[in-house]
This record gives sequence, structure tokens and C-alpha cells, in this order.
Amino acid sequence: MLLRGVDRAAFAVAFVERLRGAGMAAGLTETGDLVHALEASPPVSVNALYWTVRVALVRRQPDLAVFDRVFHSVFGDAPPLPLTRASVPPSKRDDVHLAVPHGGDDAAAGGGLPWATLPPAVAAADPAESPLHTPERRPSELAALAERPFEELDPQQLDDLADVLRATLTRWPARRTRRHAVDPSGRRIALRATIALARRTAWEPVTVVRERPVRRPRRAVLLCDVSESMSAQAAAYLHMMRAFTVVAEAEVFAFATSLTRLTPALRHSSAREAMARATASVGDRFGGTRIATNLAALLDSHHGNTLRGALVLIASDGWDSDPPEKMTAAMSRLRRRAHQIVWLNPRAGAPGFAPRVAGMAAALPHCDHLLPAATFADLIAAMRHLSV
Repeated sequence: MLLRGVDRAAFAVAFVERLRGAGMAAGLTETGDLVHALEASPPVSVNALYWTVRVALVRRQPDLAVFDRVFHSVFGDAPPLPLTRASVPPSKRDDVHLAVPHGGDDAAAGGGLPWATLPPAVAAADPAESPLHTPERRPSELAALAERPFEELDPQQLDDLADVLRATLTRWPARRTRRHAVDPSGRRIALRATIALARRTAWEPVTVVRERPVRRPRRAVLLCDVSESMSAQAAAYLHMMRAFTVVAEAEVFAFATSLTRLTPALRHSSAREAMARATASVGDRFGGTRIATNLAALLDSHHGNTLRGALVLIASDGWDSDPPEKMTAAMSRLRRRAHQIVWLNPRAGAPGFAPRVAGMAAALPHCDHLLPAATFADLIAAMRHLSV
């Protein structure tokens, strides 16, 4: 998540002060609106932060050019702004009703103007010349792209829809564990703690200690098929799994002929860098498929304990070079260890689909759900189903 650990109020005050120094009218009302906006919609990317701050602060069309320049100077690689609060005379710095001077080099450069007045040179700036990249796709356009198959999307469309995936998963359900913690509002009496305190009062339970069950997020383990038959879907699936690593702290593995752990790579703050590292980590990408062998390897490895009580998601078309009986044995072991097994199949949503492939047919009896995953809309529906 962007701005993780940053004080929202301090960030809002500092950014509004920067805008005022550049010539944009912003005060306590706008600052408070920005704090509430960041609380209601925590930004997950620079583009999301841009729109959240812009909606909260910009009130007039002429202020857009100044806002874009300041935003890029803070979150981009642009040089420092030429307009600073120090360049405005103190006598005019806080008077928003002063007349705007016209003409002269000083006025053209923005010097001498009150901070609430937009300099003419900035107002006339060509937005196309600004290096700031802002999202231009409307929600309706993204919804239409989400219905298209993965192989019809270009890299930019894939990145745009990946941001939608990341914004979809905002919470992860917690489960009740067998452990208990002391809580004055709990309904259950902690017998050991109560008796321990009663030793000080002649074994009379004067102080009753109460406790509550401890709730923890359910474990999630995700496996992505990166073989040749899944070349069109692998990138989109990894974008979805990266969202799980950020929100649910999931473990992610890729498999083709061997098993590769991708969790450290996908936890990178930049989605593009995370995908690049994940791609570089997989040495057998777009090769053959040995699903049963890789499931058995995961169960036998030291990561096998993460499967206990976990939600296991397998994204694959089910094509497997291992014999079906080996898939049955591996899925039986996985079924006894996992809480729930969900299989994403890119062909499950096709009309007349039936699991006739030997590997898919052998695995299906051990799965709780078989979900279609041929488009981003399918992935969004699957994420909402899993996060309930």
C-alpha cells in the first residue's frame, strides 16, 4: 500500500502548504477533506493517490495545472517548482482579495502574485507537455476491457486492469483460533488466571479475569501454472496473486516442471517491478506441466505446514503430464491438510465445458469450487467470492 506508515494529517498539511506556495488556493477545509479522503480510500498506487488528492483539493478548473505540477514535483522526477511561497511578498501572501497585476515580466513569471491567484503562464500551459502520467480510462472502458480474454489485451491494458484487481481486494477474513487472550469484555472466564489471582485473597475469587478467542487471518496459499498452455493467462493470474500477498500475506508458488516460490518477489511495492522479479525467478516458464509432482513437492517441503487450515487456490487448465493416479494421491493429501481448495480454470466458463482432461478430472472430486478464470471480470468475481 502506498504511504504505508505515513501520518495522513502531516502529509495533508505538508502537501497543501506546497500547493499554496505554488499559487493555489487551499486552506483548512481542503486539508481536512484530504485527510478524510485518504482515510476512506487508502491509495494503492500513485495514480490512485493522484485522483484522491485531486478530488479532495481542486475546486477550480484553472487550479489543475498548478496541482499537476506540484504533484509531479513531489511524486515524480521533475525539478523543484519555480514558484515558491518565498517568492510572494509577505504583504500579499495571505490576502486572497488583492487585485491581480497584469503585464510585466514579474507577473508573467508568477512573482508578486497572491498565492490564491493562478499565474497566467501556468494557466496557459499545455497539459500534453506535462510529464505527469494520469489515468485516462473511464470506469466504463475498464469494465469493457475486463470482459475481454487475456490474449486480446496489450501490456498497458493489462497494467490498468491489474490496478483494478488490487483495488478489489481490500480485506481478508479472519478465523477463530483455539487460543484465547485476556479481555475485560470477554464472555468466557479465564479459570487459570482467576485462580492465580485468588491465591492472594485466601482463594476467594475476588477478581474475575475474562478472555476472548483470538482471531487471525486465514492462511492462503496460491499456485499458478506458468506452462506453455497457460502463457496467455499467467501474467494476469500473477497480478491477482500479488494482491493476495499484499492484503492476505499469502504464499505464492509458480509451477511448470518444477516448483518456484514467488512470495518475496511479488511483495515488492511496485507492481511492474514485482512482475519482472517474478518472471526472472521462474526458470522453467512456458515449458511442460507436472502438477501432481509439484503438489507433492510442496506437501513434502518445509512450506507444507503453511497448507494446514489454509485456503489453497490452484490456477491451471488441468493439463498434466503426470498420470491421473498420481494427481489423485497428491490431491487427497492436500484435501486432508487444507481448509478449502479452489481451482481456477480458464476454460471452465466456456459453453459445454466438461472436465474431460485426465488431470482435471482426477483433481475435481477433491476441490470445493471450480471457478472460471478467462477474463479479468472472472478474476474479480473469484476474489470477491474468496474474501467473503
